Amino acid sequence: MSIAIAKAEITVSLVSGDPELLRLCREALGEISGHSWSLNATNSDSVELDSDIMLWDYERGMSLRVPTRSNLSKHLFLVRREDIAEFQAAIAPLEANILLKPVTRTTLQSCLELAVSAHQDRTSPASESRAERDDILQCLIQTNLRLQEADQDRTTFLARAVHDFRAPLTALSGYCGLLLEEPLGTLTEPQKEVLRRMLHSARRLSRMAAAMFELSVGRQVKVAPNLQPNDLRECLDQALHETMPFADEKRISINVDMAPCGYQLYFEAGQIEQALINILDNACKFTPRNGSIEIRGYSYFWERRVCRLSVSASAERRQEHCNEPNSYRLDIQDSGTPIPVEHLERIFEEYTSFDGCRDRSGGGLGLAITHMIMAQHKGRVWAENTSFGPMFSLVFPFFGKLQNQ
Repeated sequence: MSIAIAKAEITVSLVSGDPELLRLCREALGEISGHSWSLNATNSDSVELDSDIMLWDYERGMSLRVPTRSNLSKHLFLVRREDIAEFQAAIAPLEANILLKPVTRTTLQSCLELAVSAHQDRTSPASESRAERDDILQCLIQTNLRLQEADQDRTTFLARAVHDFRAPLTALSGYCGLLLEEPLGTLTEPQKEVLRRMLHSARRLSRMAAAMFELSVGRQVKVAPNLQPNDLRECLDQALHETMPFADEKRISINVDMAPCGYQLYFEAGQIEQALINILDNACKFTPRNGSIEIRGYSYFWERRVCRLSVSASAERRQEHCNEPNSYRLDIQDSGTPIPVEHLERIFEEYTSFDGCRDRSGGGLGLAITHMIMAQHKGRVWAENTSFGPMFSLVFPFFGKLQNQ
């Protein structure tokens, strides 16, 4: 399969059968500005080594065509931590550029940028510093490997810690619900209101704990969502119910206008509800008192093959002779302050935030979880600034339509 974005100046070959990794490569390459490129996915049996950059998805027992020392910098190998010893034995005596699997988009993008820089050095007439640059690249890749190992250890610790406090949070929610049913005695209305608020907060913490756990282990274990026919409006209504106390406290008005969907949507209701709650929580947090939130849903044509969504994510891209909707789009706009343009993509990254009162990432949890959920559902989420205020858009594919395009 070949995906050409523009006139090919830099060719990239991905030796893998993983469609998720192919999608990740598209996104990472699309973030490298100033270059046009072509991406080709192939298997190890038919791979050619003539591409400018080679990206290998290493598996145990994989047949490797060992590169020479002179062109080693153009080869990047994705290897599981437990397979590093076997891989290094297979590639010896060379020291290859290793990325730990599962790789994040940020890590992959950074290493591809270094590989592009090395490629430019190899093809530049002024080659005096080429060997020095290759050594620097090798040093950076090895340092990055150590950092990835430390990050995996941190993620494992976090997953265990979050798992441990999910149980008491569930118990707290249960006790609050039990007291509200009044089997232990009659409660006054103020007491019920306090318990309802406690129950609401406990449930939010429980959802966040569950989502943090999934975010922590999601890169280690690929879990496919349980796709079932569901009603997106029902999920939105439930998400609005969960976030309404926050909106009422700030006197935020919420208007919903959802056009009928021409096709049945398939998704895991609990996960999509969580994604919508995260977006609505974020909107309520940054909408000023007495502000407003506008929600609009409509059928939409989504061109998945265009990689560089950060360039024109808000534009409706259409293929020639193909203009029928293949997805349903949900726009959630709030009257808050604009998001700095340089952070429109970064707010969806895990555990990242930026300084200032307009930090929409919330520490990189809620929006990162939403991005993960939408990716698992083969959908899309992005942010942009409008004249009304920031807008978060979610695209839910019509699976039957996408398979035919």
